[in-house]
Amino acid sequence: MNKLTHNIYIGTMVFIVLAITYYLASTGYSYYSLPIEERFYHDKYAWFKPSGMMGHTLGVIGMFLITFGVFIYIVRKRYGFLSKLIRLKYLLEFHIFLCTLGPILILFHTTFKFGGIVAIAFWSMVAVVLSGVIGRFIYIQIPRSIEGRELSIQDIQNKRNDFEGEIRKNKSINSETLDLILSNSEDQKWGLKTSFINYAKIKQIKKNLKMSSLTKVAKVAIVEMAKEEMSLASKIGRLEQMQKLFKYWHVVHMPFAIIMLIIVLIHVGVTLSLGYKGIF
Repeated sequence: MNKLTHNIYIGTMVFIVLAITYYLASTGYSYYSLPIEERFYHDKYAWFKPSGMMGHTLGVIGMFLITFGVFIYIVRKRYGFLSKLIRLKYLLEFHIFLCTLGPILILFHTTFKFGGIVAIAFWSMVAVVLSGVIGRFIYIQIPRSIEGRELSIQDIQNKRNDFEGEIRKNKSINSETLDLILSNSEDQKWGLKTSFINYAKIKQIKKNLKMSSLTKVAKVAIVEMAKEEMSLASKIGRLEQMQKLFKYWHVVHMPFAIIMLIIVLIHVGVTLSLGYKGIF
């Protein structure tokens, strides 16, 4: 999947979430905006209420999307299911899509009315979604191979050593510029300070190259080499930090997910025992 296709893939999922949210909000606004005690008199009360055709359907579909999104991601990550068809990175994005749309549907299923044990499930669900967004941010900071495999510090260091060898062989780079390119410290941390330092180095490298007799193409190539070297150095500096954050993230994400699942199963069991069959 190239960059354009990937952007279309992400854009389509975002559009679907926004379009469905807008449709549900605009369609049921006259009902959802009423005080709870007045909703019974709405002409479509039987349609929008949690046990109504619309409300119940949203709950069932929302729970299915969450369950399927969690199941397919866990199976792929732990057992390599569909590994030849889709990279883990793209499946993670699909997992986030399903586990964002699902809670939105469940939100409309509740008709924005929370109470008792269901409130615990709802806020657990909100915590899972928010922590999922944070987890996605941490995940993309961890360097990976083209296949999506997490790289070790040694992997990146080997790649960096190979790349530095290529830079040193480039006879068109003078010693001063070469020192600037290779002066990146391995303990660089991802952040504004590192970005500012790298920006200053790139600016100085471009200034040095202006005084050289190299062609424009050669100058651009050297600048790109410098950026790649800085990127590799920065990856080494932040890898261990991001791996630790990712482990801590599971401590937050998983418990809330389990709490939500248990309470939802109790909720479903109670509703079925009381005879609410809904769309079934």
